[in-house]
Amino acid sequence: MDSIEVDQEIAKRLLLEGCTFVFTDVPEGTNFGIDMKSWTVGDKFKGVKMIPPGLHFIYINATNDHNDYAPRIGFMHNFKPAEVLVKKWDTENEDISEEVVSEEEVERFRCNLKNLDKFLGVYPYDVYKRWTKLTNELNDDVAARLTPECGKIRSALELTVSDRPKSQRRSLSRYTSDQERQEQLLPTLEATPGTEFRYTPFPAKNYPDGATPSEITRHSMDKTYTLHAMITSHCKKAEDLVGELQFAFVCFVIGWSLESFEQWTQLVSLLCSCELAVEKRHAFYSRFLDVLETQLEEVPEDFLVDIVDSNNVIYRSLKDLFRTINSSDRIDGRLQSKAERFRGRLTHKFQWDFSELDCEDDEDAPVIVTL
Repeated sequence: MDSIEVDQEIAKRLLLEGCTFVFTDVPEGTNFGIDMKSWTVGDKFKGVKMIPPGLHFIYINATNDHNDYAPRIGFMHNFKPAEVLVKKWDTENEDISEEVVSEEEVERFRCNLKNLDKFLGVYPYDVYKRWTKLTNELNDDVAARLTPECGKIRSALELTVSDRPKSQRRSLSRYTSDQERQEQLLPTLEATPGTEFRYTPFPAKNYPDGATPSEITRHSMDKTYTLHAMITSHCKKAEDLVGELQFAFVCFVIGWSLESFEQWTQLVSLLCSCELAVEKRHAFYSRFLDVLETQLEEVPEDFLVDIVDSNNVIYRSLKDLFRTINSSDRIDGRLQSKAERFRGRLTHKFQWDFSELDCEDDEDAPVIVTL
């Protein structure tokens, strides 16, 4: 790990409050990371010191003799002041060990920190401000609720073969092609119980029971009902959904999780499609804009720049949101100003065109239900 210069005042504070992560038996050449930075570790690596109290994401990639990386495995932990956290590497399974480290063993490591010090890397303070901006709305309760039951965040789903229900099987003679017959013979793979993310589910339908055709149309155009249903059913407060947006983004960008990317894009799309909510929840949407702007500063540029060919969902969603804010006379002036500044920065960075917001794109025009 590279040596890192730390401000003297911060260093003094961390002598009292700084946390330590001890990680034993990690093989040389392994890729190890915390928050926004990772390293290839040497044979003497034993962990990280001077970690600021708070929520952090620790992750690791095993490597083989050809320096190929295995899928990323990690976890989030909310460090208390001066906490010592101890984990062990499971060499046989190339995974973070399931072994629960006893309090007595943790205390032995705490008493031996002076001797361990030279084997501990310094927390990367050059990325700390970026990390805190990416997670300022994410509290420990939300992170714990969304993390898989097993406690580990994986870039690749852990799959288990499960028998396809008999009701779904048909005689092979009823399939018209060899490909269909071969697909029917393949095993059904499902996420191993306890390893899947526990993201807030989207309702099966975006309108209430008994809705009329005109109401179905209205709820399809304005997703406020869906947003309200998700908040009231799964969140302690509305801001928890913004925290989930941050959790999903971190697990996508740092944890390499495609499932998290899908949840992130779906949440952005939903939050940008709620006209009534934008008019009523000014503080909530102000926080959402701050969070999304920070995220778009961190996302790989080649992922979002090519909007013309890729039909970028984030661009289209933001265009809908800016259209709502621009056209409504019930939007708080401060929120309008923030949205206008954000729009300008996006245009400058990505060359995204938000002109002619009053014009509806044909492909985005709502389908009107009539009877």
